Amino acid sequence: MERIDKVLSNLGHGTRKEVKGLLKKGKVEIDGIIASDSAMKIDPDKAVIKVSGEEIKYRKHIYLIMNKPAGVVSATVDNHDETVIDLLDEQYHSFKPFPIGRLDKDTVGLLLITNDGELNHKLIAPKNHVDKVYYAEINKFIDEKDISTFKNGVVIDDGYKCMPAILEVLSANENGSEVMVTIQEGKFHQVKRMFESVNKKVVFLRRISFGPLKLDESLSEGQYRELTEEEINSLKQV
Repeated sequence: MERIDKVLSNLGHGTRKEVKGLLKKGKVEIDGIIASDSAMKIDPDKAVIKVSGEEIKYRKHIYLIMNKPAGVVSATVDNHDETVIDLLDEQYHSFKPFPIGRLDKDTVGLLLITNDGELNHKLIAPKNHVDKVYYAEINKFIDEKDISTFKNGVVIDDGYKCMPAILEVLSANENGSEVMVTIQEGKFHQVKRMFESVNKKVVFLRRISFGPLKLDESLSEGQYRELTEEEINSLKQV
């Protein structure tokens, strides 16, 4: 059971004070009865809630997929740069969403945004072995030795040995390489640091999948959409 003012505030109908104003004006109905007490408790999953005559659906969590653009940081708040949360419509802000994991400021591609802490823990815990796949452009030729090093676990600059990773070469010549990288961790700048450990540099990086979820190619950089029920269920089954 939750207070009606909290429920309506979480659904984007204003601050607690603004919701109290709606209640005083008789704008809120619960199961066909006008509600006026902001402290009234309801079961939001079962109650029929109407605001100004319009029925609203309660939901505790939101799940969004974004094609993150370059130049935007994967954070909820930043004093200097635009964040991925800044790109969201105001209706989502009341849910206090956050990105699952992070992409570097100049990295683009698939980013999950939610307020579901349990799902966040499940997807980012290394012990759950959730694959994250990246397309990368590298400044040098990638050879079999690099593939083997990634497979055995790259030791990055701070001495940490990464979990085994899959490095697949799409094309390679003396001018550079295009590769796919699959990792199951999310260390700070990890993919870039892994390539630096084999004396190479990432010049472009895009995440194309996270567990069972694939980047929606219909989304331009900066665009996002809500996940389908099927997509949400697939993530929860990881």
